[in-house]
Amino acid sequence: METHDTSSLAVRPEAVQDDTTDRKTLLQRAVSSCVYVFERMMPDPFVIVILLTVTVACFALAFAPKGTPDVILSGWYKGIFGIFTFAFQMVLVLVTGYALASAPLIKAGLRNISRLAVGPISAVLLVFGIGAIATFLNWGFGLVVGALLSKQVAKKVRVDFAWLVAAAYSSWVLWAFTGMSSSIALSIASPGNPLNIVEKHTHAAVLLSQTVFTSWNLLGGVAAMILIPIVFILMRPAEKDIIAADVALLEAEEKKLEEAAEPTTRTFASVLDRSRLCALVFVLAGAGYLAMQWTRRGVSLDINTVIFIFLLAGLCLHGSPRRYVGAVTEAAKVTGPMLLQYPFYGGIMGIMGATGLDETVAHAYIQIASGPTLPFLSYLASGVITLFIPSGGGHWAVQGPFTIPAAIQLGASLPGTSMAIAAGEMAGSLLQPFWAIPVVAIAGVGVQRVLGFTLVIFLTAGSLLGFLYLLVVPGWAGG
Repeated sequence: METHDTSSLAVRPEAVQDDTTDRKTLLQRAVSSCVYVFERMMPDPFVIVILLTVTVACFALAFAPKGTPDVILSGWYKGIFGIFTFAFQMVLVLVTGYALASAPLIKAGLRNISRLAVGPISAVLLVFGIGAIATFLNWGFGLVVGALLSKQVAKKVRVDFAWLVAAAYSSWVLWAFTGMSSSIALSIASPGNPLNIVEKHTHAAVLLSQTVFTSWNLLGGVAAMILIPIVFILMRPAEKDIIAADVALLEAEEKKLEEAAEPTTRTFASVLDRSRLCALVFVLAGAGYLAMQWTRRGVSLDINTVIFIFLLAGLCLHGSPRRYVGAVTEAAKVTGPMLLQYPFYGGIMGIMGATGLDETVAHAYIQIASGPTLPFLSYLASGVITLFIPSGGGHWAVQGPFTIPAAIQLGASLPGTSMAIAAGEMAGSLLQPFWAIPVVAIAGVGVQRVLGFTLVIFLTAGSLLGFLYLLVVPGWAGG
């Protein structure tokens, strides 16, 4: 994926400029190698989708029971259009969360919260903690909150800016298996969803209470939330190596955005655009609907409900249709890759389902796995797949069709196996720069230095989660 140097907000000290490659540590060399792989050798994710499609089609021709050209092409076409609903839902999860995070009240709250940071340690703990809380609610919300809070904290405390942004990004990746907007968890919790692969095989949905909110999944989340800040504190750059943010540029950028949000003329149309009453029409109607449904059927969450709640919250906090439209417009700028890639992930899923390749791969999976080991093997495979498919829903569309049938045949825990894939996605995302790009763009820092810090988190937190899914989760989650 092409990346751009957005490090103009960072001020590099002379001590760092004079540093030579002879002084590089083993860790620094590993980080440099990792960055080289992603920047120089990894093509754009859309190119990877094309290559994966060709690979899956070839495997279907060679090994699938119904792998004929006409079946492959028909399955591919149906899969592309069959995933449209889910693709748009995932885009809306990002957009509504992103728009909510840019509301004036949220920004003011982040400015107030940033005052709690009095030094580097409190700064990184604050950014990580608030980012994790926001991410738990909505991954689009957490993506923006972490970056915005990093900028506010960097204006008050002298810290390495990339180190701080890396902490925000590391808290964000927890959404995959500990957040209420987890793509995989919401997919299998939504009846009739095209990516509810569990329902297709068992005719039953898996509620969030069986995945995100189970004790064994929360254990992994809590363990990661304790370990990651500790590792960040241990790898804090020395004073001479700090590359701090340019406070003047941060403040100028913030002032420019605030001025752009205000209309220049007052007309009848602009009065309506800024009317709180117009926004409240949808807010009150939506709140009334949720109250009616939850009173009748009890409180429950699926993809549509999560999107709806954040849509209403964003409208309410922005206070006017004009501000909310502007926030959604800004959010939509980062959704292009998702809109383009998701349908073709659906095409891959369509090929696997139509030709029977998913059953063939599931059978091969069964030969090397057992009920207790399947979650761990799924976790490892997920971490690798994420490097090539950085989207949670697209990832699930490829791995889910062969993993869930294997879990059913082996008697493995369906929630445990599904969340192992989500946890593996979290680990892989620490190395994959796809989602780091929006964060560093908002924060204004170079992605290479950020990935250097997240590589260490991948090695530590990734190993911890692997241990949990190998030894703890199989017995805890049950079959």
